[in-house]
Amino acid sequence: MSSGFSASDAQHDFSRARRARLLSDVARRLRREPDDVGLILPFEEVVDALGRTGQVDRGLQIVPLDAIVGTVDRAVDFDRGFRPTSARLRSRWERIAAAQRRGEALPPISLFQVGDLYFVRDGHHRVSVAKSLGHEDIDAYVTEVTTRLKLGADLRVSQLPLKDHERLFRERVPLDAQRRARIRLSDPWDFGTLAEAVEAWGFRLMQERGHFYERAEVARIWFDEEYVPVSELISSGDLVERGETEADAYLRVAADRYLLLRTHEWSDDVLDRLRQAEQRRYRRRHRLPPRRPRRWPY
Repeated sequence: MSSGFSASDAQHDFSRARRARLLSDVARRLRREPDDVGLILPFEEVVDALGRTGQVDRGLQIVPLDAIVGTVDRAVDFDRGFRPTSARLRSRWERIAAAQRRGEALPPISLFQVGDLYFVRDGHHRVSVAKSLGHEDIDAYVTEVTTRLKLGADLRVSQLPLKDHERLFRERVPLDAQRRARIRLSDPWDFGTLAEAVEAWGFRLMQERGHFYERAEVARIWFDEEYVPVSELISSGDLVERGETEADAYLRVAADRYLLLRTHEWSDDVLDRLRQAEQRRYRRRHRLPPRRPRRWPY
């Protein structure tokens, strides 16, 4: 709505944007969403966690406003939806809103693109005003930054350290895309543990064969000669617990095998002993009495 007085309308626009931010916070609390769902994404931390590999200048483009979710400047007072979080933005915000209402042409903003999402280098207030006025897109000079890991649209600030663990796993265990797609862990912190396990396995491999292998070779041999056949053994041996991924089960059982037997070999006897250990652990966990030996009538 417009009253015809751009300055007055801009004041109402800012107040409305502030209310929208407060209502959004209330809605998130009622939905019991994590506290950082509405936090604006920090560009440098995101690309560090995902692993920057390069950048390309894409020039002037029309960018959807809903895809702009982050910033280069952590000090800006906006949430992830670019609603103002502080009243100190009012003066500059209202000047830009009044100019937009008068139909004045504003210069394009500057953005970094990571995947399908964008981070503001310059033009935070223009993005905020445009969103508040219901615009769907904005002119921007775009620089695309490529990363090793893909940026998900639902990434939150608290997940960045976990993404960093996955990135380090991919650097330490450089599998090709097809093999890497099979490594899925329920707990991202376990990527570090798995990377250490693969490196230890590679060290033993080189000692055994008397030959030095590059990281990529170790990763490929580990996947083909250790991970795949062992995962099949674990599955056929009924050692996968409910809710576990294939990689979860491999990491757990391989660790149990070493702690129990101090060996890295696999055999039917190893699987039988692991099953027995799992049964004993299950009975202790549920406080069940130990099994009595079966008495035969002869």
